[in-house]
Amino acid sequence: MAQQSERPIISMNGIAKVFQADDVETHALVDIHLEIAKGDFLSIEGPSGSGKSTLLSIMGLLDEPSSGTYRLNDKVVTSMTPVERAYFRNEQIGFVFQNFNLIGDLTIYENVELPLRYRKMPAGDVRSAVERALERVGMTHRRNHMPSQLSGGQQQRVAVARALVGNPSLLLADEPTGNLDSKNGESVMGLLRELHAQGATICMVTHNHAYTRYATRAVELHDGRLSAEERVEVA
Repeated sequence: MAQQSERPIISMNGIAKVFQADDVETHALVDIHLEIAKGDFLSIEGPSGSGKSTLLSIMGLLDEPSSGTYRLNDKVVTSMTPVERAYFRNEQIGFVFQNFNLIGDLTIYENVELPLRYRKMPAGDVRSAVERALERVGMTHRRNHMPSQLSGGQQQRVAVARALVGNPSLLLADEPTGNLDSKNGESVMGLLRELHAQGATICMVTHNHAYTRYATRAVELHDGRLSAEERVEVA
């Protein structure tokens, strides 16, 4: 298991999210207090509508909380401007989505390269980073293929490579096995476990309780509230 540091990568205090539609208020998140340390592999579970994806969106700087304080690598991101959040997100966070979100008319190499186009990096460093990311997920041999030429499991591996290519502090996975059969799902979860063993810090939303065994911590969300947390004995 990766070693943990004393200072958390993520610190959330009193995070709440309220959606307003006409005269109706929906409290998606209520008084969330959560810390994630370097080297954690956190699994977030809960029924549909419990607030899991909302929490992950705020964690990934894709959305803002209605109240509360959120620190990422000791920076108060809740006080950043949208432009500052965008740059910080690109540098600090890698995303893996349920639907892969690969661009169909780009090659596998070009899809993985995409996050680095927003950074001022020498071309040689970009090539090295992309090749290293593809090697980590076992997809170097597919670098010149198009997404349509890959299976779902292979596409998700490419999505993981794209999330890793910028060497982020945190890897966020939103239902990473949701569109995969059980065999490919286990393969992707095995890959995440390998990355965690290599030092990656991962936060995963899942509807499948069986995948909790890959994590080191598990929390549950019910009606926007954290209701339980447990340490997981890694298989």
